[in-house]
Amino acid sequence: MYALVDATSFYASAEKVFDPTIRNKPVVVLSNNDGCIVAASPKAKKLGVPKFEPYFKLKHHLEKAGVVIRSSNYELYADLSDKMMSTINQFSDQHYVYSIDEAFLKFDGYSSIVDSWYEYGHLIRRTVWRKTKLPVGVGFGPTPTLAKAANHAAKKFHGATGVAVIHDEVSRKEILARMDLGNVWGVGRRLTKKLSLMGIDTALDLANQSPKNMRKQFSVVLERTVEELNGNTCLSWDEVKQRKKEIYSTRSFGERVTTPAALKAALATHCSIVTKKLRQQNSLAKRIIIFAHSSPHEDHYFKKSFIQSLPVASCDSTVFAEAVSNVFDELFKPGVRYYKAGIGAIELEDDNFQQADMFSQSQDNPELMEVLDQINKRYGITAARLGSEVQSSDWTMKREYLSPRYTTRWRDIPEIKC
Repeated sequence: MYALVDATSFYASAEKVFDPTIRNKPVVVLSNNDGCIVAASPKAKKLGVPKFEPYFKLKHHLEKAGVVIRSSNYELYADLSDKMMSTINQFSDQHYVYSIDEAFLKFDGYSSIVDSWYEYGHLIRRTVWRKTKLPVGVGFGPTPTLAKAANHAAKKFHGATGVAVIHDEVSRKEILARMDLGNVWGVGRRLTKKLSLMGIDTALDLANQSPKNMRKQFSVVLERTVEELNGNTCLSWDEVKQRKKEIYSTRSFGERVTTPAALKAALATHCSIVTKKLRQQNSLAKRIIIFAHSSPHEDHYFKKSFIQSLPVASCDSTVFAEAVSNVFDELFKPGVRYYKAGIGAIELEDDNFQQADMFSQSQDNPELMEVLDQINKRYGITAARLGSEVQSSDWTMKREYLSPRYTTRWRDIPEIKC
């Protein structure tokens, strides 16, 4: 048996953990530079607040409805995610973190709870709430895809209690019949449209298709999805979340950047973000894309990009920062109002199977990077940074509605008056 545990409206729920005054209010969270709505609490959704809509279009409506606005507090979310995952991990000896707010559990040899998965799910929910104050949904199923479907039912179906279990044919067909095709794990929007033209509108419709025909007409991925919907496990942990083949970090600036120090600080920060992600998936990058440009809506549009080949594939922040320094004089042009910049890592390879170079020696310092990652995991993602990252704060993104970093910044630690 598998279980998928995920937080309900994670970003919005995280904002309520340390602020009881907004626990019963509708809350929305905005994207980088307070651009779009990326999360909405259940109460905000009932007001018809759509996700990914530009904030300025809905600002008046949200104010009128008394909706609480928050900028993305990534430091808080990452720390609460770690606490939530540590709590979930106690309920199974096989635990796989799928995303910041989702985790799979696998149960082998748990014969004592075969007939009480529903109660076990509520135990997980109560424990996570007691330790983190985050509401979660729990879905159980004989495959990861069915566990994902049960989780959807646990949170979205009418009369849902936060826990759903697919444990036999009756429960499997009942949940899949009520589940729209677009909500099936791994079935995207384009594929949903194509399948709908074939009269496949629900998860059960898809489950009733021939796996071989789905593979012939679409892909092996859809074939596996059909098999999983019928209770045949096809996915291993490695396949649940595959390594990325390219990793990018890009962001538009809260205010236009016009100084070299600010642009270089932004690029250095993107280097740190990309290399951290490389280390997390045990990858190395052979080539780096470095770019910056002004707004295409302004006169005299300017865009410049470089592809830097590394002598030896790397995941070291300092190596990436050095690559930026090598091309920076050509990248920065006085008088340009830079709107966006970023770093991309391409041509990735597994660090366990790195092809060595007889004439070039790796400049990576894995011990230093490990210490850097450990410090930032314990004290916050910006506790330790490259010197070039902090030489300017002019480029930092706009976060007008940012809540305190309650768990990662000393001055923001909550105070209790007794």
